[in-house]
Amino acid sequence: MTDIIRLEEQYCTTRRMTKADSQAMEELLKAFNKPEDKFETVLFLPEGESRQGQGGLRTQGYFKQSKEGKPLITVVTVVYNGESLLEETILSVINQTYDNVEYIIIDGGSSDGTLDIIRKYQHAIDYWVSEKDSGIYDAMNKGIDLATGDWINFMNSGDCFYSSTILSEIFSNLSSQDEIVIYGNRQVIYPSGRARLVKAGLINNLWKGSQFCHQASFTKVQYHKMNIFDINIKIVADFDFFYRAWKNDEKFKYVDIVLANIESGGISDLNRIDSILGCWTLVDKTFKNNFFYCFLIIKESLKDKVKRFVKA
Repeated sequence: MTDIIRLEEQYCTTRRMTKADSQAMEELLKAFNKPEDKFETVLFLPEGESRQGQGGLRTQGYFKQSKEGKPLITVVTVVYNGESLLEETILSVINQTYDNVEYIIIDGGSSDGTLDIIRKYQHAIDYWVSEKDSGIYDAMNKGIDLATGDWINFMNSGDCFYSSTILSEIFSNLSSQDEIVIYGNRQVIYPSGRARLVKAGLINNLWKGSQFCHQASFTKVQYHKMNIFDINIKIVADFDFFYRAWKNDEKFKYVDIVLANIESGGISDLNRIDSILGCWTLVDKTFKNNFFYCFLIIKESLKDKVKRFVKA
């Protein structure tokens, strides 16, 4: 399984394929799952509850591999009833100029036209599956189990890469391999169409809450496989993951680049105080930390009251 096949020149996900028969697939899994590893990589998910289908290039025997100087980047999109938003997300991934990209879509059993959009582009998607899950972080963990790349990014439905050159800018000349997380800036898009640039915060301020978003970050795949999202944590399981990595002195690398466009009104936006409380439960309980989070909660409560007063 060494010959490179260029299925389609149009998409970044179809320019560096290899073909595998059943024996080659077994060898591929052995390469991914070493005896010393504490995790298991799968090429296909075992059938879950109310599965509506699966497909993509993997189901046709096409796979990808990393190459020296050109790491394989896994991008995972989680979606549920995202008919109106998903296509833009897909296009932002498959139209990247970097040509060693593995794309996985995890659908939570959508009942709208989401599957029609996925099937429209399945010739450029490595693997997709549609079935019920236990929430967004459970779906993201499925993506981690399926990832065979060196780095993983979660670009969920409604969000997209800031430009088609983002992956090339980050990975074409990646010099250091010591970092566990690479992160950057984001642009928030509001319903009115207004856009606001948000620079990532200092990593040493992570105790204050999220300093960047998962859409604008890349994590080493093997590290994420050993440290999946805790599905028992609501809203802020991604913060929990990054906070634990930081507390364990893992290396983070900041790039001063706008990496992603993020739609406002996400789970954290709609549940701002719950998000703050969630972060507070996870950080070290020092006087400084407690004072800071109390201040944040009071501030957000006052903002909420002002908004309600203005609407009234």
